[in-house]
Amino acid sequence: MSTLTEVASGYQAGRTLPLRVELIRQLKRRRTLVMGAILAALPFVLLVAFAIGGEPDRGGDRITLMDTATSSGANFAAVNLFVSAGFLLVIPVALFCGDTVASEAGWASLRYLLAAPVPRARLLWSKLVVGLGLSLAAMVLLPVVALAVGSAAYGWGPLAIPTGGSLDPGTAAQRLVVVVAYIFVSQLVTAGLAFWLSTKTDAALGAVGGAVGLTIVGNVLDAVTALGDWRHFLPAHWQFAWADAVQPTPEWSGMIQGVAVSVTYAVVLFALAFRGFARKDVVS
Repeated sequence: MSTLTEVASGYQAGRTLPLRVELIRQLKRRRTLVMGAILAALPFVLLVAFAIGGEPDRGGDRITLMDTATSSGANFAAVNLFVSAGFLLVIPVALFCGDTVASEAGWASLRYLLAAPVPRARLLWSKLVVGLGLSLAAMVLLPVVALAVGSAAYGWGPLAIPTGGSLDPGTAAQRLVVVVAYIFVSQLVTAGLAFWLSTKTDAALGAVGGAVGLTIVGNVLDAVTALGDWRHFLPAHWQFAWADAVQPTPEWSGMIQGVAVSVTYAVVLFALAFRGFARKDVVS
């Protein structure tokens, strides 16, 4: 009896399911390794594509970011972010945040975690922090590999700006950090959708697919010009506002609006996840 009392008196809810333990569990999962390999391989795929196809085709007089891909390693990294920000980077965010709780329910291990006992808010917090951390790591991995691959293939040089001018390598590196940070914040809406759905279903694929599907719907709605200014309330409307950061004189207004919209949606979705899970009857 005294032993049970000692265990109970030493129990601290804040020390259950440590972030380190959850991070190691998620890093060992196959889907984490596969997603990391895909993102690391993308720069090599683009490198081969440019090697086979030659210099990017500059159609007409208008020069785009894609046209400058082979100018330097910095340009190559920027192009990798450009081609992946709209969809490819959505997948790891939806996967890491949408699979985390639903997979435990699907394996019938969620109730055992709660019986450990791990408080529900602590369980969600640990899984959310690790999910967002892995999402950020995925977004950092891509440009870092692309910068290394591009610098080896095209040289370390300034970032050529399509509209004219260039940024020295040091400034370009700083701006790319800003770009990655903005893309991460803009993907918080997808993270919130995935995490909320993960607390609602036992099917991890449903949570991940639902978040990706709703993100695609947002992109489609943003393409409907008839919506006019209503599109400003869509996170998708601001997803490429980071392009304003890679200018000789950066323009921050679009990025500020994009951050405000994304964070607002994300906070609401995360709150719904915590509120709903606190009242959920967990039987799996």
